[in-house]
Amino acid sequence: MVVHRHKRLRGRAAEVVLAAGVTLAVTATSGCAGGDGSDDRSPAEAAAVVRGAADVLARTGSARARTAMEMATGGTRVTIRGEGGVDFKKRMGQLLVLLPADVKGEDEHRPITELLVPGALYMKNRGAGVPADKWVRVDTTTLADGNLVTGGATDPLIAAELLRAAQEVTYVGETEVAGAKVRHYRGTTHIGRAAASASAETRGALAAAAKGFSKDTVPFDAYLDEEGRLRKVRHRFTYVNNGVIDVSSTTLLYGFGTPVTVVLPASRDIYAGKIAD
Repeated sequence: MVVHRHKRLRGRAAEVVLAAGVTLAVTATSGCAGGDGSDDRSPAEAAAVVRGAADVLARTGSARARTAMEMATGGTRVTIRGEGGVDFKKRMGQLLVLLPADVKGEDEHRPITELLVPGALYMKNRGAGVPADKWVRVDTTTLADGNLVTGGATDPLIAAELLRAAQEVTYVGETEVAGAKVRHYRGTTHIGRAAASASAETRGALAAAAKGFSKDTVPFDAYLDEEGRLRKVRHRFTYVNNGVIDVSSTTLLYGFGTPVTVVLPASRDIYAGKIAD
């Protein structure tokens, strides 16, 4: 069992989830190893494998992605799901994020389209007073969580980069993820140390997150295939915002090599007005 460590957000950090569906959800609820299950690697070697996952993805190129962000508060759980693709070489991605039907008190609502690029998050169908045909641009280097939870989905690129500071890593065993044979590793990572080791494109967002959380040790479970590619990673964040909120963010990667095209909106299509809380 992993013991959650509470993370109290500083200053305006408690408002970070206002950017997308996370606030809505909170409101509604207020390498190789042995195949026999053992591993002869030392903990240091296991940590090195996990820390290198982001580099392996960059060499691989691109992948399809599914995300799930589950929040627990007041004894109730809600899950925000996303699906799309990420180009790990170009450091760009696109997700379609679907809020739970009961978050807005409506049976149906339009998914939020999110474009993920270095230093920025673009959202369409954001709601909160933003016209349906307009995009919202958020500077992720100014977000107190660095877009780890803001958009209702952890940027898959940042999720992988966060593993660069993996520590206390243990090999759990061999299993399967989406039909692929994988090796399961468990440990903790440190946001500030990950920021220091991250690629230039993601360093700013992680550095912001390191400042925003008073404690930035994050438990994780990572699943790597026989080629060292990250197939699945789950991070567990805990912070305080009118009570303790546990967030489990899962990224599933598959369809490696699938082309991913991200077209940024024109400046005239970006909303510059006030966003309602």
